[in-house]
Amino acid sequence: MSKRDYYEVLGVDKNASVDEVKKAYRKLARKYHPDVNKEADAEDKFKEVKEAYDTLSDPQKKARYDQFGHTDPNQGFGGAGDFGGGFGDIFDMFFGGGGRRNPNAPRQGADLQYTMTLEFKEAVFGKETEIEIPREETCQTCTGSGAKPGTKPETCSHCGGSGQLNVEQNTPFGRVVNRRVCHHCQGTGKFIKEKCTTCGGKGKVRKRKKINVKVPAGIDHGQQLRVSGQGEAGTNGGPPGDLFVVFNVKPHEFFERDGDDIYCEMPLTFAQVALGDEIEVPTLNGKVKLKIPAGTQTGTNFRLRGKGVPNVHGRGQGDQHVKVRVVTPKNLTEKEKDLIREFAQMSGGRPDEQNDNFFAKVKRAFKG
Repeated sequence: MSKRDYYEVLGVDKNASVDEVKKAYRKLARKYHPDVNKEADAEDKFKEVKEAYDTLSDPQKKARYDQFGHTDPNQGFGGAGDFGGGFGDIFDMFFGGGGRRNPNAPRQGADLQYTMTLEFKEAVFGKETEIEIPREETCQTCTGSGAKPGTKPETCSHCGGSGQLNVEQNTPFGRVVNRRVCHHCQGTGKFIKEKCTTCGGKGKVRKRKKINVKVPAGIDHGQQLRVSGQGEAGTNGGPPGDLFVVFNVKPHEFFERDGDDIYCEMPLTFAQVALGDEIEVPTLNGKVKLKIPAGTQTGTNFRLRGKGVPNVHGRGQGDQHVKVRVVTPKNLTEKEKDLIREFAQMSGGRPDEQNDNFFAKVKRAFKG
């Protein structure tokens, strides 16, 4: 099944800014997050959105994607590079190879990825926690050689330790030498006569490793943390890979986050906005006082500076935005109804002067 266009996945055009791509990703990630969305295909859609964001949010990857699409030969997308073994084999066929990596050279271990789910406030304030991951580690019995203690691997007699075999072929261009991986040693250049009983000759064993992770304050949904040296063990004495912790942040029932800013909505009565009031507003660090001026309109936004999320890179702190929403009472007593009728008669049953311009626009719209 062919992949969908990344711009189509995120619902943005090719000229979208990094902020627009990020905003679209956050919206879709929240929608399809497996912890929130229980539909059968939610996880697949979440992965598709994450893959699109990882490419379009990186200027270099985006430039290559705009040029090659899903057929970028350097990104493993397939397409133009899929010729039954790749360009390396074609060059090997005509020029005899010679550029393959030494099978006995040290190689870095593979990177690992771990997904950590955080509560909203855990992401805001950070935390220190311990996780357990399965990974391959160097076998302590044979110290990674794969051979039984007291013995050591022998050089493969078929390839002489090169890990490759030369195969001569007749082609329209003449007789050429084609180099292939030695099938006797699987390209390692070594032969283990007596295998280590602990790892079975692999030199590595799979274990569950406990790792302490410090989650920085201000981490956001979809961001990742690199833990150096906590990936798979290296080969032939090479360094281990890294562990990448990807964060899924659960939504909050009252606060909504956008970058380092926090948004919330406060329900107020007609009397509070008409006469003015001083209310208490919940923030991430407790309640604070907020003055509501008399005549405040529904939808008015107030900013509480420095009450947002600390920047994950230590660049200050965001703000909290409070939106006022006037709540209309549903179950009125007869006395309350009479008072409202009296108020309506005294005010002439029309909006006050400050809203005259708005209602004049509405009248003109109806008249065409």
